[in-house]
Order: sequence, then C-alpha cells, then structure tokens
Amino acid sequence: MCTRSNNEGNPEPEFVEMVCEVRPTQVTLVPDGHQQLTSNHGWDTITHRAFLTEVTQRFHEAGIRVSIFVNPIPEMVEGAKLAGADRVELYTGPYAELFEQNPEAAIAMYRATAEKASEVGLGLNAGHDLSTENLPALLQAFPWIDEVSIGHQLIADALYWGIEDTIKRYLACCQKSDVRNQKIN
Repeated sequence: MCTRSNNEGNPEPEFVEMVCEVRPTQVTLVPDGHQQLTSNHGWDTITHRAFLTEVTQRFHEAGIRVSIFVNPIPEMVEGAKLAGADRVELYTGPYAELFEQNPEAAIAMYRATAEKASEVGLGLNAGHDLSTENLPALLQAFPWIDEVSIGHQLIADALYWGIEDTIKRYLACCQKSDVRNQKIN
C-alpha cells in the first residue's frame, strides 16, 4: 500500500520546522492568519514571492513537494512557478458558492487559471468546499487535476453516510468524471 501525506498550513517558523521533521510527501502553503479557522483566500504570489521562494527552497532541500494555495487568477500561478512551487492548489470556495446557481460560470471562473498551471508545467490541486455535487463537474472540466482536498465536507458527509460510504461516494465522483489517478486528501 502506498501512502502519501500532505501537510497544509501557513509557513510560519514552527510549521516549517514541524514539516521538515515529519517530511510529508507534500506541503501546501496557505496564507491563514492565527485566528483563522479555515482558508478563505490564496496567496498573492507576486507580493510574497521572495518569502515563498525561500520557504519552497527549504522544503525542497528536505525532499518535500510544494503546492501553493492560490485564487483563480492566472498571474498567481505564474508567481507560484517563479517561487519554485511544484503545484498550485486552486482555492475553490468561490467555485462551490457559484456552482449552486450557475455551474457553467463557476467552471469558467477557473478555466484560465487551470490552463495557466498546465501551460507553465505546474501540477494542479484543488480544494475548499468541494462536495459530491460539485466535484464531478470540476474534474470533468479540468481532467489534469492531480489531487483534491475535501477534509471538512468529507467529515460532514460521514456524519450522515458513515466514513466508508462517504469515501466510496467521493471516489465514485472521481471515476464518474473519467479522471484517472485522482487522489483525495
């Protein structure tokens, strides 16, 4: 059995030290504040490029793949590439919110950014507010998505369906979308 791990957090010194000690497969850098319960935006990779470059180099020295959490703005993908990231994770909160009213517009909001990641050679992850209702359309639109992060919704769904059935439902979303090699974190 192959197990991969992803640590996600704000790269403050304590977090950086912990990640370098644990050495997960991947670290996802998010710009959360101290009192913030969950992510609500991605990095401004242009403004914070020097910092992100330094942190990314540190993780690479430890053999850890780096993903940077970004809003659906193509320039933020370019900034992540310049900072040395291996992947970007699309902040999909706005996608999930708009998807209920207008699925086509929700997909369109992310198209240029997802395509930019492919164009510049970055892996593509997605996460935040993804569910069994909106995940298949996202994966169908962008079949090059490498991983999705569904922690909160997965646990909420497990309260109703049980953990085993919930995991099966999310895996089925990936398979129905005709997406190969998807991983759910």
